[in-house]
Amino acid sequence: MAAVKTDNRLTSSQSFLCVGFAGIFSKTLTSPLEVVKVKSQVGTFHCKKGFWQSFLLIYQNEGLRAFWKGNLVSCLRLFPYTAVHITAYKQIVHLHMDEAGFISQWRAIFAGGLAGVTAALTTYPLEVAETRLIVQNCREPTYIGIVHTISKMYRNEGLFSLYRGFSLTVLGAFPFSVGCYAVYMNLDQLWQEPQFRFTPLQNLVNGCVAAGVAQTLSYPFETVKRKMQAQSSRLPHFGGVDVHFNGMINCFVQIVKNKGVFSLWNGLTANTVKIVPYFCLLFTCFEMCKQVFLYRNGYIISPLSYKPAPGVDQSLGPNELEEVKRYLKNRNFGSEETSLRKCW
Repeated sequence: MAAVKTDNRLTSSQSFLCVGFAGIFSKTLTSPLEVVKVKSQVGTFHCKKGFWQSFLLIYQNEGLRAFWKGNLVSCLRLFPYTAVHITAYKQIVHLHMDEAGFISQWRAIFAGGLAGVTAALTTYPLEVAETRLIVQNCREPTYIGIVHTISKMYRNEGLFSLYRGFSLTVLGAFPFSVGCYAVYMNLDQLWQEPQFRFTPLQNLVNGCVAAGVAQTLSYPFETVKRKMQAQSSRLPHFGGVDVHFNGMINCFVQIVKNKGVFSLWNGLTANTVKIVPYFCLLFTCFEMCKQVFLYRNGYIISPLSYKPAPGVDQSLGPNELEEVKRYLKNRNFGSEETSLRKCW
C-alpha cells in the first residue's frame, strides 16, 4: 500500500534510512491533523463542534505546540516498526512463494497485514504513550516525555496497560487487508493498463486510494482502540474519554448506545484530509533521499538529477557495482604498471 517502492540500487540500510526520514518528515508536517483525529476518536471536549472548530479550541486551550504532542514518540516508533515490518514481511513472503518465486497479490497483502501486526506488537507501548501524550492537556501535563509516560503507566496501572487495545489491531488488520485487496485488484481497470507500467504519480494515487478505503473500513476498530488506550481511572476525567466502559465489546456497545453508530468514525474527516499530503510528502522526501544515495553509490551524475552516470549498468546492485569498479581500477593499475616496465 505504500507510495514508495524499494530500489535494488540501494543497500538495505540506505532503504531503511530513506523510509525512516521520509516517515519523520511526513508525520511531523501532518501532526496537527493526527492530533485532531486522535482527540476526536477519544472524544475530548475539543472536538464536539466539528472539524474546523477543533483546531481553534485546541489552540485556545493548549497553544500552538499542542498540535505536535506525541509527534516525537511517533517518529521514534517509526524506526523499530519499519525494521520489524520489513524483516517479518520478507520472511512471510518467502514462506508463501511458489517454486518459481511467485506470490499472489492476495498473499502479498496478507503478508503485509501479518507483518504489520507483528511490528505493532513490538512497538505497541510507544503507540499507547503517544495516545496518552496527545490526549492530555500540555499546560497541565500528567506525563512528561516518553520514558516518564511508560514508566508511570507501568507503576500505576501495570504492564497490561501498555498493551490495552492491542487485540483491536489484530481484528482491524482483516478489514484493512480486504480494503487494500479490493483496490489493488481493480487498478488495471482504473488505469486501463497493467500495473508494471504505472508511473510514480499513478503509484502515489494508488497508495492514497488504498489507504483511504482500507482505513475507512478498519476505522471503528481504531476508534475503540484509542479509547481503550486513553481511559484510566487514575487520570483527570478518565483520560478525556466520552464514554465509560469495561472491555472491548462493552466499549463498542457504549459508543453505539450513547453516541450512535456513526461516532465510531469520529475523526475520519481529519484522517481522510491527512492522507493526500502525508503520502505526497512521504513520496517526495523518499525520492530526494534516494537520489542522494544513488549519487553516492555512483548510479547518477548528480543528487539533483536522475540522469544515469555514463557507462554504469543500472541493473547491478550496489555491492556488485562496487566490485566492478574495484576490478576495473585494479586492471587499469596493472596495465599502467606493465606500460612503465616496458618503458624501462
